[in-house]
Amino acid sequence: MIRVPVTLSLYIGRAFLSATLTTLLVMMVIVGLMELLELVRRGSDTPNGVPFVIIVEMVLMKLPSTVERIYPFAFLIGAMVTLSRLTRTNELAVVRSAGVSVWQFLLPGLALALGLGTFFVTIVNPVSAAMVSRFERIESKYISGKPSVLSISPSGLWLRQVDDMGAMFNEQPVGEYILHARRMDQSELMLEDIIIFFYKQDSAFLGRIDAKKGKLTKGAWQIFDAMISAPGMDTQVIPNFAMPTTLTLNQIQESFAPPETFSFWQLPQFINVLEKAGFSAIRHKLYWHTMMALPFLLAGMVMIAAVFSLRQTRRGKTGILIVMGVVTGFVFYFSANLVYALGASGALPLVMAAWAPSLVVLMLGGSMLLHMEDG
Repeated sequence: MIRVPVTLSLYIGRAFLSATLTTLLVMMVIVGLMELLELVRRGSDTPNGVPFVIIVEMVLMKLPSTVERIYPFAFLIGAMVTLSRLTRTNELAVVRSAGVSVWQFLLPGLALALGLGTFFVTIVNPVSAAMVSRFERIESKYISGKPSVLSISPSGLWLRQVDDMGAMFNEQPVGEYILHARRMDQSELMLEDIIIFFYKQDSAFLGRIDAKKGKLTKGAWQIFDAMISAPGMDTQVIPNFAMPTTLTLNQIQESFAPPETFSFWQLPQFINVLEKAGFSAIRHKLYWHTMMALPFLLAGMVMIAAVFSLRQTRRGKTGILIVMGVVTGFVFYFSANLVYALGASGALPLVMAAWAPSLVVLMLGGSMLLHMEDG
């Protein structure tokens, strides 16, 4: 096997890097404009509107997280552009005539895909997670106006809800409450070791409820053996205290911080905390594994691009082949989303759902390139 000169490898690597980053930048601009239009529309539906400066900030905060979904397309299109240009200028023909195999001149692109993929996961993703967390807070403040805020910590479940519950504690109106429970059993919707703090609308403390167990039912929290105490009143125990609420289990689960708001390094710890609190962490585990598989997916996209770009010299029809490559990318995108959805629902093993798209692309691209090389 002929050894490829370092100069040639660097030349091909620079071509891959330039085309990929340019493609990624163009796609970021397009996605950013689409996000801007969507947020302008959503902001215009709010009673007081949203200042344009805030909307621009929201776009910038959300953009890195959105771009994570288009990394594979950027590498696919960037690799096709690079290989098409090298083929059109007959540079690859000269390289191939010197006895260089397809694997040797693709090696810089594959190494770049693995290296950049690792960089995106370990360095860019933590920055993206911090920015999307900021986006969630701004969106909640200006657009969604979510009345409930839920968080999970090593101490258990914390839930804050702004809700008009009528008069309690010496006929004082309750404006909001903060509920803490050590854990929650999703199968029975049962809470353990409950403390609930009640406040007026001006945040003045009203009283608290302590209980060993409680249950979320339709339209109410059922607190068993609730010990009610408040300043200026005697402590009383109510065997079955019903506290009205508009919350459902689905709303509670949807209130969890999405996996995109945690960095690649933080997710394992949060997954552990989430499971200890009695909640499912499938979404977060799936996201973490897909991040692990990303470098291999990007390398597979380079192989798929080579399959459609390198056939031009032999069979012509350049435009048709490039379109076929792009269509293949979109087919893969929708197929991968379907597999991820099956994994999130539990219909497929989680690890299989996260890694299957990357491994399938690698094997498919590798086998087709081997067939081309042997042919």
